[in-house]
Amino acid sequence: MLFAAREALKAGLWSPRHWAGNIAAGVIVGVVALPLAMAFAIASGVKPEQGLYTAIVAGVVVSLFGGSRVQIAGPTGAFIVILSGIVAEHGVAGLQLATLMAGLMLCAFGLARLGGVIRYIPLPVILGFTAGIGIIIWVGQWQAFFGLPAVPGHFFHEKLWFLLRNLPRLDPVTTAFGFGSLALVLLPRRVRILQRVPGPLLALVAATVLQGVAQFPHLATIGSTFGDLPRGLPLPHWPGGGLDRIVPLIGPAFTIALLGAIESLLSAVVADGMAGTRHDSNAELFGQGLANVLSPLFGGIAATGAIARTATSIRSGGTAPLAGVVHAVVLALVLLAFAPLARNIPLATLAAILFVVAWNMSEAHRVVRLVRHAPRADAVILCLTLLLTVFADLVVAVNIGIVLSVLHFLRRMASSVDVAPVTLPDAVSAPAAGPRVRALRVRGPLFFAAVESLRAAFRGEHAAVLILCLEQAPFADATALQALDDEIAAAHGRGVRVILCGADPRIRAKLHRMGTLSRLGAGDFQPDLAAALSAAQAGTPGGAEAAAESAQDGAGRGAAGRTVPAPA
Repeated sequence: MLFAAREALKAGLWSPRHWAGNIAAGVIVGVVALPLAMAFAIASGVKPEQGLYTAIVAGVVVSLFGGSRVQIAGPTGAFIVILSGIVAEHGVAGLQLATLMAGLMLCAFGLARLGGVIRYIPLPVILGFTAGIGIIIWVGQWQAFFGLPAVPGHFFHEKLWFLLRNLPRLDPVTTAFGFGSLALVLLPRRVRILQRVPGPLLALVAATVLQGVAQFPHLATIGSTFGDLPRGLPLPHWPGGGLDRIVPLIGPAFTIALLGAIESLLSAVVADGMAGTRHDSNAELFGQGLANVLSPLFGGIAATGAIARTATSIRSGGTAPLAGVVHAVVLALVLLAFAPLARNIPLATLAAILFVVAWNMSEAHRVVRLVRHAPRADAVILCLTLLLTVFADLVVAVNIGIVLSVLHFLRRMASSVDVAPVTLPDAVSAPAAGPRVRALRVRGPLFFAAVESLRAAFRGEHAAVLILCLEQAPFADATALQALDDEIAAAHGRGVRVILCGADPRIRAKLHRMGTLSRLGAGDFQPDLAAALSAAQAGTPGGAEAAAESAQDGAGRGAAGRTVPAPA
């Protein structure tokens, strides 16, 4: 695996001439990450400083030991739904232990070179669960945005109904802060002179200064809710818990690991497109795993690659891991120097920032376009994944979405397998030429989902000689080969002679191991259709024996690395 720090060293990106751009990018990203880290932590059910601890530790570790030299890591919105649920059931210590276990799983994923496998999750599933998470984050921030009472209930529909019923009880001052902060977050997008100012920071500073001067008594702030932020990082400590706590957390830990893998690799792919780099997916998983092992030891929570912060770094001139390290140093300096000022940060402002994060996560324009223009099955899978994410559980949604996608793919693959008759010369197929000969050609892979097509083709033929041409079958699995063997035996029972032809060395070796070739008669395995037609008329001797020898020879040559591949 090629770690980011080593890859940057080979590319010469640690040289002094690259320092200025990367330090500037790191400072900008650190400023952007400040309000987001606290907002994500609070929404996840932990203290705001724990979000900063996460961004500091994960920012350094992933920048140095990840698989992308421009990746910026920290707490992200995608984790909010999972982490808040774990905190509600297992407490903060349980969350930190689950995060550490997830980090070990991610390290194992990277060492097992599973980085390429994670990327096979279909787009409708990814869009479905990210849009669902965006909806949950948006509704989950209504309480802080409008100053509503504490929300009871466990399920989304219960919380939504409670919030809708209590909207008339909103606090005017809190709501004003919420909408004012939302306007300030969005303002730099509309005003050219402010385009270089991070909207979340603008809202955070303005709302904090206003609350510090006016001291509205009913406005919930970080200080009134969580107390003052501590200065500096805590000493490393074990989250606590033995085997009795580890076993119940295996499921939540795997969920964190799976979502962290997906998010980090998506972010790395986006970064590659923006920076023209090429990430190492296995090193990325290992780096993310190491970050999630160390983060809870310093009081942090789960972290992964952050697409928005990574993009900000690249746009600001970040080209090397130095930008990610500087971003972490900036957050550490802020924690040391300005922690007391954070007590006046309104929670409504952080809720407004998360409103924008939720909208960006949902990617509503892509969801609408896919639902309107994609194949119907993909649109259904997206909608079902979204609904299950919101109303059931993220893991259930992803699992069902992937299973449905695989089943849909298998159905389409099976429908693409064609077992069709081959037009033969009249002199061959006519009864006057001797036994009536029919030929079938398999187009597509012979696998378990195509078994019915194969059986239907066999049972629909009543010729005296049946030729099955396999030259357009790229591979075959055990289920299809067993079905083929059964149909050959059944055809022999009906008095039908079966000739196989055109199989490549790999399939030929599998037929030999299955015993299918020994079931065939002399001359009933041929290299191509022309030879099979000649055998059907003349009955060439020694066909099965020659095929068996060819299969063994093909397997041996494939193992030696020559032109014929070894049997799979």
